[in-house]
Amino acid sequence: MPSAGPKSIRLEVITPERVVVGEDTQSIIVPGVQGYLGVLPGHTPMVASLRIGIVKYKQDGAFRRVAVSGGFFEVAKNKAVILAETAERGEEVDVGRARAALERARKRMASRREGDIDLARAEASLQRALTRLRAAGAASEKVFGQAERENPERE
Repeated sequence: MPSAGPKSIRLEVITPERVVVGEDTQSIIVPGVQGYLGVLPGHTPMVASLRIGIVKYKQDGAFRRVAVSGGFFEVAKNKAVILAETAERGEEVDVGRARAALERARKRMASRREGDIDLARAEASLQRALTRLRAAGAASEKVFGQAERENPERE
């Protein structure tokens, strides 16, 4: 009987400071710059740029979340590596700090008429804060351009 192929794929999420995730997973969903990408064990080699968003991976039948602030994603030899400037597991997010960052970003966006703020930077701050809250399960708001399939309990 032929082999069904690998049952898991190794996921590593690495920042300049630490290895955030180093685990075998059943599937991975990443926020590519042109949309979300799904990867299963045995996936063909690929490289993609990431945007600010949530990496979801399935382990032991449950989805886990990691907030990333962009970076690069590579799949080769049944191993997926994410190199990100920042990454944070959902359970590590300081919800109070993320909510404070969200409020600061909203205030900067509201004061954009004053012309003394960098709008792109304020939008990125807002997006990072919302992503961190979503990874922690503490926000129901969608991040700009985020796919509608974001409730892992339904998947």
